Amino acid sequence: MLKLGILGLGEGRSTMSAVLQSKKLQLKAICDRNEELCKQRCKEFDFANYTTNYEDMLNDKEIDIIAIYTPDHLHAEHIKQALLHDKHVVCTKPFIDDLSKAGELIELQKKTGKKVFVGQSSRFFEPYKRQRKDFEEGLIGELITIESHYNADHRWFLEKKWALEKSFKWLYGGLSHPVDFIRWYLPNIEEVMGYGMISSNGRKAGLKNEDTMHFIFKATDGRVARVSGSYTGPTQPVKRDSGMTCILRGTEGASQADYHELRYAITDKTREEKIITWGDSTLKYYFRFEGQSHHAGEYQNYLEYFVDSIEQNFTAYPDMKEGIGTIALLQAMDKSLQTAKPAKISEILDDYGLSNSQLTTHNSPLTK
Repeated sequence: MLKLGILGLGEGRSTMSAVLQSKKLQLKAICDRNEELCKQRCKEFDFANYTTNYEDMLNDKEIDIIAIYTPDHLHAEHIKQALLHDKHVVCTKPFIDDLSKAGELIELQKKTGKKVFVGQSSRFFEPYKRQRKDFEEGLIGELITIESHYNADHRWFLEKKWALEKSFKWLYGGLSHPVDFIRWYLPNIEEVMGYGMISSNGRKAGLKNEDTMHFIFKATDGRVARVSGSYTGPTQPVKRDSGMTCILRGTEGASQADYHELRYAITDKTREEKIITWGDSTLKYYFRFEGQSHHAGEYQNYLEYFVDSIEQNFTAYPDMKEGIGTIALLQAMDKSLQTAKPAKISEILDDYGLSNSQLTTHNSPLTK
C-alpha cells in the first residue's frame, strides 16, 4: 500500500478524510507551518503524526506521494522539492502561478521519472464521471460545442481580508473549474475572448478584480465553447439552477452534468431522454463535512485513480503538462479581460519560452 504525506491542512483537510477512508492509501504524515492547525486536524481525525517542517516529510523514505495544498505561489517550489526527494506528487489547482518555472519542472519530472498529477477535483464528481463515460462511448456523437458555468453566492468571501487583495482573482479560483471542463473536451484551445466586471457588491466591499465574467474559446479545429462565472450575488433555487454545470452538445445527442445537485441528464443518439440523480449515500460520500464544503469524495476518487496510475504505469490526467497548459489558458483569459481583445495561448507560452509541442497531452479519460 502506497504511503502519502499531506502538505497544507486547509484544503488538505479533505485529503485527510479521503486517505483515511481509502483502502488503496495509507496516511503517513501531515504538515503545516501552523502547529495549532496540525493539532486541530490530528484531533479531528484521531491521527498522531504531524510536523511543521516540510523537510521532515521529504526525508521520510517511507512516503511515496506528497500531496500539496499550499498557497498558489508556493506550489512550484514545493513540487520541485518533492521531485528532488524522489516522491510522486499530487498538487491542487491552479498547478503553479508562475509559468517561468514550468520548463524546469517539466525537465525535472522527465529526469526523475516520478508522476505528477493535478488535483482538479470537479472531474471526479459523480455527474461528470457519468457524462465523460457516456461521451467516450459515443452516445452523443461527435462533440459540437461545450458550455459551462460556475455561479455561486460567495459574498461571505468579501468579509475576508485576503479576498480584497490585488492578488486575489476569482478567475484562478472559481472559474478554473468550468475552464477545466473546456480543456477536458477541447484540449487544443488557441484563442480566447472575454469580458468581466466588478459587481456593485464587489465594488462596495473593495474588491480589486472581476467577480463576473463571460468568455468564448476557439479551438484549433474551429470549434467554440463558452464559460461564465459570477460570485458576489444570489443564485436561483437549486431546482431551477445549478451552481456548476457542464453541457455537451453533439451531433447525435446532448448531456448536462450538475455539480452540487448530483444531477445528470442526457438525450442520446436514440433520442431517448434520461435523467439520473444520486441518493443520500452518494451525497454523504462526497460531502462529509458541514454543509457542502470540503468535497472529500472527489479527492478520494482522484487519489485512488492516481495510485492506480503508479501501480499500473499509466498517465493520470490532468498531468503536469495539462496543468501547465491550463495555467497558460487562464493567463490568456486574464490578458483578454485587461485588454478587451482576443488573446492567443501561443503568445502566452512564447513569453515563457514554452511551446504547444512541450505540452501536448491526450484528451484524457478518467480511467486507463
